[in-house]
Amino acid sequence: MHRPTLVLSLRRFGALTAVALAVTVATAVPAAAHAEVEAEGARALDQNVALTFSAASESASAGITGLEVILPKGITADDLTYKEGPEGWKLTATSRGYTVSGPKLAVGEDAEYVVVVRQLPDAGKLVFKTLQSYSDGGVDRWIELEDEAEDDHGHGHPAPVLRLKPAAPGAKPVAPSPTPEPTTAVPSPGTAPGETVAEATDTATDTPTGTGTDGDGGVPLAVLLGVGAGVAVLGGGAWWLRSRRGGSA
Repeated sequence: MHRPTLVLSLRRFGALTAVALAVTVATAVPAAAHAEVEAEGARALDQNVALTFSAASESASAGITGLEVILPKGITADDLTYKEGPEGWKLTATSRGYTVSGPKLAVGEDAEYVVVVRQLPDAGKLVFKTLQSYSDGGVDRWIELEDEAEDDHGHGHPAPVLRLKPAAPGAKPVAPSPTPEPTTAVPSPGTAPGETVAEATDTATDTPTGTGTDGDGGVPLAVLLGVGAGVAVLGGGAWWLRSRRGGSA
């Protein structure tokens, strides 16, 4: 092969190699993005387990502002304690899980936080579907299951999955957290069984203050006392008159 032809072939080969490398890098960057959950050595029914969540930033112009997690069956937000995370971020319970959010992170900075779960359920794996929000309103949806998470090129947004070892021998589910019972007002003295304080108060206020009833006809007691006193006076007067007339005779 002549030297000019060889040089030309090498140049073409080099150009093709560079293009192939650029394509490989370009396609590898999106595939590297991920959202994960980790708990080293976690077993089913383990208690007080720290779960570390991480979510890669996929935006070149906006920072991450929060993550919403849809909890798997067997875990509720009441079972979680927020341990640590980005400065200023807080955990808030939702109807299907929780959110961890706060001031936006720097552009390109991944989000990472830790929660402690009271007890892991008796399962082989736990899926934590996650919605990742950005300061510009964008959302990454890490919600795809394993069988649908990647296309032919390795792209996708798989949901974080925590695989659990079998439960330890003798491990049992702990009792659920007690639910506070509604408080009942303590009946005041004189309240009839089954009668509430409010009902007793309403009944008492139906009677005018400072008066009483005889329990038969509802006649005020003062009237009865007045009538009795009048009868006594009249009876005494009649006795005095009869005594005087008898003495005169």
